[in-house]
Amino acid sequence: MTPFLAYEDKGADSPRLPLVLIHGHPFDRTMWAPQVAAFAAERRVVAPDLRGYGASPVTPGRTPLSRFAEDVEDLLDTLGVDRFVLAGLSMGGQIALECYARFGHRVRGLVLADTSAAPETSAGKAARAAMADRLLAEGLRGYADEVLEKMVAPYADPEVKAHVHRMMTATSPEGAAAALRGRAERPDYRPLLAEVTVPALVVVGEDDTYTPVAEARSLHAALPDATLAVIPRTAHLPNLESPAAFDEALAAFLTRVEAADRDR
Repeated sequence: MTPFLAYEDKGADSPRLPLVLIHGHPFDRTMWAPQVAAFAAERRVVAPDLRGYGASPVTPGRTPLSRFAEDVEDLLDTLGVDRFVLAGLSMGGQIALECYARFGHRVRGLVLADTSAAPETSAGKAARAAMADRLLAEGLRGYADEVLEKMVAPYADPEVKAHVHRMMTATSPEGAAAALRGRAERPDYRPLLAEVTVPALVVVGEDDTYTPVAEARSLHAALPDATLAVIPRTAHLPNLESPAAFDEALAAFLTRVEAADRDR
C-alpha cells in the first residue's frame, strides 16, 4: 500500500529503537534535517510531512489532531515500525500526545519539545480562526515575515532563519488553515500526562515566547518519569537553532529509553 504521507525513512536496517519525528506548524519534515543526519547512522529515523504540509496531500477544511495521529499510525503500520521513540515539536508535540493516547502501547519514549498540553482558550480559538481566514486570503509570506524572529531567536544563524522562512512560505494556505481550525478544538491533554508510563524528555528553547520555559516546567512536573532540557540562546525551534545541544539531550534520552526498554 502506498502511504498517504510523504516521509523520510533513513537507517532502516538498524536493530535499535526507531525514532519518529513529528514537525510543527507551519513547517515540514526538513525541520528535522539535523536530527536525521545525526541519528540515522545508528537507528531508523522516520520523519513524515503531515497532511497539508510539505509534499503530503492537502485536505482543505479542518484537520483535527486526531486525523494527524491516524495518518502517523497508518504510515508506521505501512512501514512496519511497531515500537519506537516518538518526538514532536510545538503542534507536533500535541500530535505526539494524541498518538500516545491512541497507540501508546507502541511508544517506548516520548519527546515533547516547545509544546503545551493545555486546551485552546476562547481567545486563542478566535485568533486561530482569524489567522486561518487571513492565510487563505493572503498566503503565508506576510505571516512568515512577521513571526520569523519568534520562531527562531533574532540572533539565530542567518541560514537557519532562511530555512525556517522557506518552510513557512512553501506551506499550503489550505493545509495551514485546516490545521489551525483543527488545533483550535484540541482536547485537554494534561490528564494524559500522568498516565504516560514510558520515559519522557521535555525540551524548550530558553527564549521561546510561544511556549515559555514555565510551560515546559509544568509538563515536566506532570509526567511521572521525565527529564527537562532547556536549550540556551534558542527560541521555538531549538533543534534547528542549536542542533548540537538539542542532539546531546536527545542522545542521552535515547540511551535511557533503550536501557528501560531492555528491562521491560
